Amino acid sequence: MLKEGMNMFRNIRRIKNVISEEEAIDLLKNEKRGVIAMNGDDGYPYAIPVNYYYDEESHKIYFHGSKRGYKVDALRNSDKVCFTVYGHEEFKDDWAPYLHSVVVFGTCHLVEDDTKTVEKVRQLANKYYPTSEEVEAEIKRDIKAVQLYEISIQHLTGKQIHEK
Repeated sequence: MLKEGMNMFRNIRRIKNVISEEEAIDLLKNEKRGVIAMNGDDGYPYAIPVNYYYDEESHKIYFHGSKRGYKVDALRNSDKVCFTVYGHEEFKDDWAPYLHSVVVFGTCHLVEDDTKTVEKVRQLANKYYPTSEEVEAEIKRDIKAVQLYEISIQHLTGKQIHEK
């Protein structure tokens, strides 16, 4: 879960709670929303929920937004981000749920390639829209206003949490 030669990221403190990399990737692939945190104005963190698409082949996360605004400005000032996803809630022996979470550290960049933007937005939209016809109609209508963001994963950890 850590790229070779990198040791700047902390390990999970409670080793017994660690989930496998496969389980963490499964969570990234199947959950619908995550929270991206970046460096905001005056040293304040800026975290917002986003719909996203995890591309298993490239091991990158994609989401979209506007071409202007706080998020664009924050990412231009610092490309370092943290991205968190949680889910797979289940109940075992008591009232308190167990769930999995994944924390990703990486860098986030604006995608400037129009062809790549259309391709990745299509993959992202197919995760959420009920039909490919709706996806294509949305792309045709709004793609010019869409900014695609790409998170290159440098480190990820996953763990199981018992909410008790």
